[in-house]
Amino acid sequence: MKLATWNVNSLRARADRVESWLLRSDVDVLAIQETKCRDENFPWELFERNGYEVAHFGVSQWNGVAIASRVGLEDVERTFPDQPSFGKNGENTAQEARAIGATCAGVRVWSLYVPNGRALNDEHMPYKLEWLKVLSGHAAEWVREDPSAQIALVGDWNIAPRDEDVWDIDYFRNGGLTHVSEPERAAFRAFEDAGFADVARPFTPGPGVYTYWDYTQLRFPRKEGMRIDFVLGSPALAARVTGAMIDREERKGKGASDHAPVVVDLADTP
Repeated sequence: MKLATWNVNSLRARADRVESWLLRSDVDVLAIQETKCRDENFPWELFERNGYEVAHFGVSQWNGVAIASRVGLEDVERTFPDQPSFGKNGENTAQEARAIGATCAGVRVWSLYVPNGRALNDEHMPYKLEWLKVLSGHAAEWVREDPSAQIALVGDWNIAPRDEDVWDIDYFRNGGLTHVSEPERAAFRAFEDAGFADVARPFTPGPGVYTYWDYTQLRFPRKEGMRIDFVLGSPALAARVTGAMIDREERKGKGASDHAPVVVDLADTP
């Protein structure tokens, strides 16, 4: 089975590129982030005509997550249990469309668009950390309850867990920027402590291996990227991984997303 994750940064704006990539990559399951559309204007036909079932969670022109599968799509969940919501000044608001889960050929896939902390002192930062804390608590419980569970937590994590995952760590630290702070990295490590592994990294070692390049300041041609998109696999799933790649070519050309797809190959058995 071939599993991929991709922050497409507006699915409708990149529908042709997404469809072309699906045909070229031959993936079985694609987790998508930042669809930026509601359920009623989601391009369902794009996936259906290519043999994919698809589940989507979108409530506005922001965020939005989906899972497309041609190997089954069962037990769909929109948001994980107790998923925190963001509200300014303590206001309670609806949960954002940042997580959707489904079972695909026995693998429990979660497409995740982790909140961006925006700034170290921004009120989105505690929201981001709480969001991750609740999810990691559930992830640890899922593995404890069933060590044989095959779980893939995939998507845009908005965290660079290692110094090599950004083009210049001093630029980030001296500027007091997010994605590399110790609280954010500790939140990421909590998943590793629960038994989940970054299954793509052994096949795509750094430094200089990134999944995201900002549109501004010629970041892509200058090779100034960040590694913030990950496939974290439970122990049982990690044992099935036979290969992985980051499709950097998909970041090139007109109308590209600012993220590249991350693809993982799974054997039928461990």
